[in-house]
Amino acid sequence: MLKYVSCFWQTLAIIRKNDRKGFNREERVSSLFKDPKRNVVIALYLATFLAAIEGTIVSTAMPIITSELKGAHLYSWVNTIYLLAMVVATPLFGKLSDIYGRKRLIMLGTIIFLLGSALSGIAWSMYSLIFFRAIQGLGAASLMTLPMIIITDLYELEQRSKIQGWLSSIWGVAGILGPLVGGMLVDYVSWRSVFYLNVPFAFVALALLYKFLPGQAERKQTTIDYAGIFTFSSGILLLLFGLNQFAESEASMPIRILYLVVMVVGAGLLVLFRNVENRKQEAFMPMEIFRSRQFLFILISGLVVSIINVAIIFYIPLWMQHVNHASATMSGSIMIPLSILWPIGSIVAGNVTVKLGIKRMIVLGCIFLCAGSIGMASISMSTSYVLVMLYIACSGFSFGILLTALMILSTMVASQKIRGASMSAVQLFRTLGQAVGLVIFGLFLYSDTENTQYSLHLHESLHTIFMMIGVLSILLSIYMVWIAWTEKGEYSSVFDGKAAIAAKQK
Repeated sequence: MLKYVSCFWQTLAIIRKNDRKGFNREERVSSLFKDPKRNVVIALYLATFLAAIEGTIVSTAMPIITSELKGAHLYSWVNTIYLLAMVVATPLFGKLSDIYGRKRLIMLGTIIFLLGSALSGIAWSMYSLIFFRAIQGLGAASLMTLPMIIITDLYELEQRSKIQGWLSSIWGVAGILGPLVGGMLVDYVSWRSVFYLNVPFAFVALALLYKFLPGQAERKQTTIDYAGIFTFSSGILLLLFGLNQFAESEASMPIRILYLVVMVVGAGLLVLFRNVENRKQEAFMPMEIFRSRQFLFILISGLVVSIINVAIIFYIPLWMQHVNHASATMSGSIMIPLSILWPIGSIVAGNVTVKLGIKRMIVLGCIFLCAGSIGMASISMSTSYVLVMLYIACSGFSFGILLTALMILSTMVASQKIRGASMSAVQLFRTLGQAVGLVIFGLFLYSDTENTQYSLHLHESLHTIFMMIGVLSILLSIYMVWIAWTEKGEYSSVFDGKAAIAAKQK
């Protein structure tokens, strides 16, 4: 925590020294923080915090929520629909912000997120909760996407990189506070209170953004790719919905065939989406991204890492509460090592990746990924909490290393003219990986809470999921190391760590 506080004050010092271009002296107000840009950054930190804390705090409360609302068979869809909404809206918010301005879109997104949170807190059934979480996910897309874009608009590279470095550590702070506070609220207040925790932060962020974030008067003449948005969002939704429902054991064969047809239609829409995007000048997602070997490597790796990540975050609390019969507070506390080691891994990768090279960081990250995932595949009801926390810590450190290294690589290989779309695609595939992970692993999750042997069957299903994570981690590591160490093209210096040397020689 001391490191986070230190980074925070360093960030404020950088902002104070930065010039105030674009802000008239009349716009400055007599307040604790008189620099408009600094107040904007604080608002963006709060906005990012809202999105960051949401995943960890809700996953801690989910076992109690499903028990009270009687919908264990819909357990995975509470988070899946949230992530699906984010998948659809993430590139959309980026596109609309170019037309209507960042200020309008991030404020709109914050209000939508706030509305979804408030409605989720009064949900009367699992179906109503899923619907309200979809609204919340639409708003969260702006909070995940626009803060980085706004910081890029306001600051030059040197200041921007330092501010964004601290912005990434917010995920660590939220990861620490989310499970702990969420568990305490569930144990001592109500699960409904976890959805109202972010309300005061949202109001403060809205006030600061409204007061200090400059609006954009001129609008860029551009078009919105409605055909691409429709085919992509419909295809993903149908494919994941059909996949989830196809494996329901109580469904009759005609119904299962119907779900299979839904999956085929979803896949067909995604093929149509590709054809539509190939003909668009201002595509929803430029197909040029998928023709780059290096960028395809980034997208595939980020997607699979996110699949592994969401399974650990979502199912470890379920294991602790319903298999080991721990309290919600304890199940939240056991996730703290992941929240601490993740930002540490990000800081390490951010400081040394360019110097040492992408491939060395990938090897380091894959070692910790396999150690954590294989360790979790071996846990049983007799495994000590300390050992489980060690496995979780290894996983957290690997996520920080790998995801940060991949993000750095994406900034180096993306062409200037589609850099915005490329960075959106990276975030999009990570979110998609989380959604896909929840659906796929949800197929193997035992959900009959009325069965007297529920804990035993749940133990077996979760063990299967953890085994799958272990195998997936090994396969991913082989793929990433192979690609990184066989890169011989124009980006070989990036993988080898020669980029920094070349920059100094210029």
